[in-house]
Amino acid sequence: MQPGQFVAVAGNIGVGKTHLTTLLANHLGWRAFYEPVIDNPYLTNFYADMNRWSFHLQVFFLSKRFEIHREMVGSDEACIQDRTIYEDKEIFATTLHRQGYMSDRDFENYTSLFDSMTSFLRTPDLVVYLRADVGTLMERIRCRGRDCERAISSEYLKALNRAYEEWIVRVSRETRVITLETDDLDLVSDESAIHGVLEMIVAQLGIGARGEKVATAALRG
Repeated sequence: MQPGQFVAVAGNIGVGKTHLTTLLANHLGWRAFYEPVIDNPYLTNFYADMNRWSFHLQVFFLSKRFEIHREMVGSDEACIQDRTIYEDKEIFATTLHRQGYMSDRDFENYTSLFDSMTSFLRTPDLVVYLRADVGTLMERIRCRGRDCERAISSEYLKALNRAYEEWIVRVSRETRVITLETDDLDLVSDESAIHGVLEMIVAQLGIGARGEKVATAALRG
């Protein structure tokens, strides 16, 4: 079975992934899959004590995102995902291990589990990578006001940004990537910016305004 197209919106905490996912889903008439944050039983504990809860948090995210990924690629629906399963390992688990919050033993076990679970999954047709400086991320996190995120440090976000920059280079060898600089990009109230971003993504996918496949071949740039 050849599933429908699959677009992933990737990027650091607070960069605007969920908002862009919603914009794309509404524009294309595609199904949106969102990150399982609100129902996460470990998130508050994690930010209070990252050493103790990093492994538990990452396994929770991995299991939930694996379920989402299987559902997406197992249907004929065109889908948009708010953060990928690959970011769980390549960005978050790797950064926690680098910073000493996840032990070598836990990281090795997590990596083995991740590799087994993702070995047969289909990768996205397009990754939309949202990039922002740490100062921008801190301000956006402050503005959205989630209690569990108040303890996030600028050092942690900086480390995540570093991991994202390393990862996106590897991803671009395997699939199409659009990188959006979001520090000065207003996708909430600037209609011109919203239209420009949506049209750029539509062009890369080679589809019509409501998600129909264009007769010419999809762009591969």
